[in-house]
Amino acid sequence: MRGSPLFLCLFSVSFWVTLMPTAGEKIFHFGACRVSMSTAEIRAGFTAIKANIQSRDPVRSLSILSHPHPLNRVKSSDRCCITHHLLTFYVDKVFKHCTTEDSFLNRKISSIANSFLSARRKLGQCREQNNCECGEESTEKFKQILTNYEGLNVTSAAMKSLGELDILLDWMEKSR
Repeated sequence: MRGSPLFLCLFSVSFWVTLMPTAGEKIFHFGACRVSMSTAEIRAGFTAIKANIQSRDPVRSLSILSHPHPLNRVKSSDRCCITHHLLTFYVDKVFKHCTTEDSFLNRKISSIANSFLSARRKLGQCREQNNCECGEESTEKFKQILTNYEGLNVTSAAMKSLGELDILLDWMEKSR
């Protein structure tokens, strides 16, 4: 039993270290959930490809994320659920269809996708524990995003959504 306090201390320290954000990561509050992620790293990758991605967007009169203002005024209690939906949307629908002939672009897109996948996993774990649910208004906002996306062909919609990544990052950063 003499080793038990030492083991408990080491276990406690290792547990708290895993909860702390790594260098460059910030803590975001999405409703009841806190998630660490590096939006600076995502922004740097996006900035490197933004002009190229947006030049591939054939439909400039429509916005996937901001028409008609779907992310505005999301209740703080709904942020966990809608953020999880948005991360899943980007991982499952957007990044999957954003392949180009340019290996540099593909690497940057892959890096951003991996960051989203990690954030979605962290948020999903918290979401299960805290049972975050979307209210009716947030569900409608997300449905509007899907309607905007599905109104275009898959590749155009994916490129447009990727080109609007700064809208999503700005909204997420307001959650800090």
